[in-house]
Amino acid sequence: MPLKELAERRNMLHRKSDAQTIVKHALDDVQIGKVALVSSFGAEAVVLLHMVAQVGKATPVIFLDTEMLFPETLAYQREVSGLLGLTDVRIIGPDRNDVLTHDVDGLLHQADTDACCDLRKTRPLNRALGEFDGWITGRKRYQGGQRAQLPLYEKEDRKIKINPLANWSAQDVQDYMGAHDLPRHPLVADGYPSVGCMPCTTRANVLEDPRAGRWRNAEKTECGIHNRPRKEHAA
Repeated sequence: MPLKELAERRNMLHRKSDAQTIVKHALDDVQIGKVALVSSFGAEAVVLLHMVAQVGKATPVIFLDTEMLFPETLAYQREVSGLLGLTDVRIIGPDRNDVLTHDVDGLLHQADTDACCDLRKTRPLNRALGEFDGWITGRKRYQGGQRAQLPLYEKEDRKIKINPLANWSAQDVQDYMGAHDLPRHPLVADGYPSVGCMPCTTRANVLEDPRAGRWRNAEKTECGIHNRPRKEHAA
C-alpha cells in the first residue's frame, strides 16, 4: 500500500483513539513495520516515554546528543530511562568528521542555526532511522507554527511519522504527568518550559508562548529533528 494512503487510513481509523491506543497500535502495526520513538528527553518528553514503556520496555528510543545539550538534560535522560526500565535507548551523536569539517570551533549556531541543526540533529537522525519504517514524535498542534495542522499519521519521504499527542493541550500533558507521578525536567522549574540545545534556548516568562525561548529573536521555529537533511549534506 502506498505510504500516503496508509497514513490516511490510519488517520481515519484512529480519529477517535486515545494516545495510548495509537502508541500501542503503531508499535504493533505490521503494515507500517519497524517503529522507533525519537525523544528529546525535554520538558514534555516523559509522557510518550512512559506510554512506550507500558507497551514494551525494549522499544527502540533514539536520543540525539547534539554535544550542546544542557547537563540537566543528559542527567534527566539517564534518570527517566532508568526509572521506566527502557532497555534500548540509542544515544546518537553527530558524525565526528562532519563536526571537524563544518563546526570545529562549535560556533556554527551563531552564523547559521539551520546548518547547525542539520549537522547535529537532522543528519544523525536520518542515519539512525535507516533501519526503521516509521517513528513516533511528541509534536502537538498547540505548539503552533508548522505543527498547527499536524495529523496523527503522516508520510515523510519513505517513512510514516506518528504523532500520538497531536491533539493534546498543554494541560493534558501536565495532567498525565501528575496522574502517573512522572519526574519533570529540572529546567522547567527554572523558567525553561521548552528545552533544546544550550546556546539556542533561553528562559520564557509566564506571559510568553512556551517555545518563545527557542531560537529567540530568530525566524526559526522548528527543531532540526523534524527537518529533512540539506541536499548538499544529505547522507
